[in-house]
Amino acid sequence: MLDLTYEAPKPKVISGAKHDWELVIGMEVHAQVSSNAKLFSGASTKFGAEPNSNVAFVDAAMPGMLPVINEYCVEQAVRTGLGLKAEIHLKSAFDRKNYFYPDLPQGYQISQLYEPIVGEGEILVEMGEGIARLVRVERIHLEQDAGKSIHDMDPNMSFVDLNRTGVALMEIVSRPDIRGPEEAAAYVVKLRQILRYLGTCDGNMQNGNLRADVNVSICRPGQYEKYMETQDFSHLGTRCEIKNMNSMRFIQAAIEVEARRQIRIVEEGGSVDQETRLYDPDKNETRSMRSKEEAHDYRYFPCPDLMPLEIEQAWVDDIAASLPELPDDKKARFIGDYGLTDYDASVLTADTTSAGYFEDVVAACDDGKMAANWVLNELFGRLKADEKDIGDSPLTPAQLGGIIKLIKSDTISGKIAKDVFGIAYDSGRDPEEIVETEGMKQVTDTGAIEAALDQIIADNPAQVEKAKVNPKLAGWFVGQVMKATGGKANPKAVNQLVQAKLGS
Repeated sequence: MLDLTYEAPKPKVISGAKHDWELVIGMEVHAQVSSNAKLFSGASTKFGAEPNSNVAFVDAAMPGMLPVINEYCVEQAVRTGLGLKAEIHLKSAFDRKNYFYPDLPQGYQISQLYEPIVGEGEILVEMGEGIARLVRVERIHLEQDAGKSIHDMDPNMSFVDLNRTGVALMEIVSRPDIRGPEEAAAYVVKLRQILRYLGTCDGNMQNGNLRADVNVSICRPGQYEKYMETQDFSHLGTRCEIKNMNSMRFIQAAIEVEARRQIRIVEEGGSVDQETRLYDPDKNETRSMRSKEEAHDYRYFPCPDLMPLEIEQAWVDDIAASLPELPDDKKARFIGDYGLTDYDASVLTADTTSAGYFEDVVAACDDGKMAANWVLNELFGRLKADEKDIGDSPLTPAQLGGIIKLIKSDTISGKIAKDVFGIAYDSGRDPEEIVETEGMKQVTDTGAIEAALDQIIADNPAQVEKAKVNPKLAGWFVGQVMKATGGKANPKAVNQLVQAKLGS
């Protein structure tokens, strides 16, 4: 979508026993900041370390220990805000969110309720060519993560690992702009893509580095439009939050089942309670975790151990100047510069590694369309079969570009190129050397091709007569010449000679 014109997708409609209902969804995504040290201590954030080995005194809430802000984590939050076209607040502040749990040694979490570091932004979520939803981001705030309680190591006891305690999180809060399960998953995918491009979060959901809380409510058709006109939430249904989702598939399933639960309650004359729920994928149901706490339940107050955070506009401008090319811009450039389709450009820009590999292939062969075709079909197909990522490709961009150059120079045909690709992929050998030593050069000598064709014509007079009556049968002669030359004849030259000889 070069000009970023798009049509919004239609909202998901679920038919209840009595009425049709629409979904309204907001997301709170917790993204772990890519940083070697925690938000308020110098302890390591390395995943997979021995339990309780990455814990500083301040993380363990030892008496007299004071938090010290990690400037790099602040920079990463600002970078994220800029990447989401959001307002950066030059002054922000930290608050204490008070609650008690075994893996929270302090008995409170340091967060940003009243003055977050990042304000309103936006994310364009594409749902197909020319179809997209613009999702508004309400805020991004920095906060520290809690530890991890482990309940399955002993039948009688629970264990606590504080390695995650104090790790910096960005909570990215959207407006209730998402209108269906597929959109919700696509939103998380797009947000994760942007974070990875920025280098501010690795997006690893398996390790818990990206987790989504999904707020789901239902409303009758037409009510959402009234909300958008007035920003009055009374037009929408009561929302329930589904906590700690770490799978796109589960996000979609949880939204669907939760929406149907709410519809059933309302249509039976009941009312939906605002609460936090958990999704059970085995039973495909949500179940109540706790009643939804309001801000006053956490007794927020300004953190007395941290001064308000003030940053300079010049520093923000320096960060902005260092931003990489982001996915939407890169996709638009691939379409404009290389003539790619919307779909091909989307796949190639899905991550920075694929995009970088593709551009290196283009640099080696100077043909964007051919490079895209070979990367998407041949290379990605082989990597998928081998269960490898693009970063583990045994074929370098220069090698793949070299194969394309050999095709463009008529040294090899497209068919032979696939054989060269396979040999180069498996052996790491240079494509030009493979063609030379394996005798795979394309036959471009029209005399040799013509001699082979003449012999085939002489041996098959009946087929010649058929081809003169039905020109479509001329393809048989092309196939026979290719077979006679071991597939090395230039297909274009063969077709031209066949047409000239048979008058087709």
